[in-house]
Amino acid sequence: MSSQILYGKEIAAGIKQEVKQYLTRFDQKHINVKLVAVQVGENSSSQVYLNSQKKSCQAMGITHEIQNLPATISESDLIRFIEQLNKDNSITGIILQLPLPTGMDVRKIQSKIAPEKDVEGVNPVNLGWILYGRPLLAPCTALAVKELIDSTGVDLYGKEVVMVGHSDIVGKPVALLLVDKFATVSICHIGTSDRGMLDHHVKEAEILIVAVGKAGLIKGEWIREGAIVIDVGINAVGDKIVGDVEFETAKERAGWITPVPGGVGPVTTAMLLKNTVTAARLIFGC
Repeated sequence: MSSQILYGKEIAAGIKQEVKQYLTRFDQKHINVKLVAVQVGENSSSQVYLNSQKKSCQAMGITHEIQNLPATISESDLIRFIEQLNKDNSITGIILQLPLPTGMDVRKIQSKIAPEKDVEGVNPVNLGWILYGRPLLAPCTALAVKELIDSTGVDLYGKEVVMVGHSDIVGKPVALLLVDKFATVSICHIGTSDRGMLDHHVKEAEILIVAVGKAGLIKGEWIREGAIVIDVGINAVGDKIVGDVEFETAKERAGWITPVPGGVGPVTTAMLLKNTVTAARLIFGC
């Protein structure tokens, strides 16, 4: 069989249309949606992402501002800076760009972002709402994975789902989002791989999500016939960008599969825009 390729651009377009509708309402009420990105130190990869982020926001009519802070800033001063942004009524969304300088407690600093302005959904309050089955602002990539799966029209009820990777912003929240739809979810990680059990779990997956960052980790022949495969991995191999799944082999077995690039990425960007609008709605009650 040959897969249906899940191109993120098409799904992202639908999300952006929804965002535009809300922004039109905000304009009518003279409400300005403003996202502030905080970058500590210099990082070329981060700068590329920030520029892309700014371009996407401006294309939608969202004000985007980058605050560049020196790498020498102390953790306490960074927290004070974020708290000032929390109090600024002109700002409706805050994003803390990673990585942070060595020695900083990322989770502690993320927890200082006001929950209602936390467009990345990384504050413990927002992560807790996912556990309650009432996500308000959830991690953008996790939401993108859910959108891509939903786009297939497959009912999640009782499906065997395997999540490879257990990060705070993808693996764990994805598992919670899908469990809430009564899917049967297994989470695999380095312990699974070290025991030589990864292929066993992958072969059982009706829905497979992989977010590790290791090119070719998932062999194409492991994919269950007709499975949904969502590849979150982004890896540079020579002059190519590839995912964590062996795409060419996997697409001959899967029912649906995301390409890398062009799959999860565009939807993640669209979900950031949607979260930015959701944050403004929470702040202004509209």
